[in-house]
Amino acid sequence: MTSYPNLLATAFLSVALLASSCGNKEDASKAKGGRPNKLTAEGYIVNHTTFNSSYAVSGSLLPNEELEIHPEISGRVTAIIFKEGSKVRKGQTLVQLYDGDIRANIQKLRAQKQLQVKILERQKELLNIGGISKQDYETTETQISSIEADIAFAEAQLRSTKIVAPFDGTIGIRNISVGAVVSPTTLITTLQQTHPLKMDFTIPEQYSSSISPGKDVFFTVTGSQDTLAGKVAAIDPGANVATRTVRVRAMVPNPDGKLVAGSFANVVVPLQSAPDAILIPSQSVIPTTKDKKVAVVKNGKADMVVVKLGQRTSDKVEVLQGLQAGDTVITTGLMQVKPGMDVTIKKIGS
Repeated sequence: MTSYPNLLATAFLSVALLASSCGNKEDASKAKGGRPNKLTAEGYIVNHTTFNSSYAVSGSLLPNEELEIHPEISGRVTAIIFKEGSKVRKGQTLVQLYDGDIRANIQKLRAQKQLQVKILERQKELLNIGGISKQDYETTETQISSIEADIAFAEAQLRSTKIVAPFDGTIGIRNISVGAVVSPTTLITTLQQTHPLKMDFTIPEQYSSSISPGKDVFFTVTGSQDTLAGKVAAIDPGANVATRTVRVRAMVPNPDGKLVAGSFANVVVPLQSAPDAILIPSQSVIPTTKDKKVAVVKNGKADMVVVKLGQRTSDKVEVLQGLQAGDTVITTGLMQVKPGMDVTIKKIGS
């Protein structure tokens, strides 16, 4: 006959064995550290694709030519021969200064020269017969040369009284009136050539080899949804020491004048086209302190692969090294994944 204490001992032993069995099953389903040893996740199959990379940067539209118009000499304004905001042609007279005194001086100098020329002719005859010394003759020659220099200087001053446009462009707002006395420090107006326009922007030095004169760049401006194009005209030979960027200048046609100099431009610079690039979802990249890694599935097991990245799009990143076509990249559950873990892919993304 079994005693009551023996029945209690048997019951406790059975409970202990059951608990131990459950514990072993739970431990078997977990890895060290309490993490699951199996993972069900979504994946992405790597394929080669055509990838056109580009770089977006801010730029500025600038006049092709721009200057402030100042007089070369002091004088009184007698005529303003331009309309503010109008188109002007190269060589067109913009402002006329008083030139009466200069013209009178030129007339006087020409009369003096004419007199000296006649004197020289008579002295030449006298020199031939020994009537004067050669020194007297040469003195008259020197006087004629001096008068000619004075005439040339006066004529240059006369040309300076007529202020002309140095190139085709659009004239600005005038700051003077007829009758005003101006000097070389007086700002008369401004002149801009806005067809074509310059567009300046900078790119990181590592992209400088991907851009060259004649290459197309694209841009948009505030207030317009149109994508416009320009061509690279010049590239600085060196990078800025502080920013490690290279300055680039493109030329932009502006025949209708819709683009305004000084405007902000959103520039897109095409860099290169790769026909067999590898792109993966950006969220599948695991950053570490030393490098970038991607979790891939090989024979049902997780493996951590070090990758070298290239350009990015809005949702994908280019992989330059580390992956090949056909690899399956894990895109979810990346906080739990570890090397050697059993992985079941429940969904393949695209």
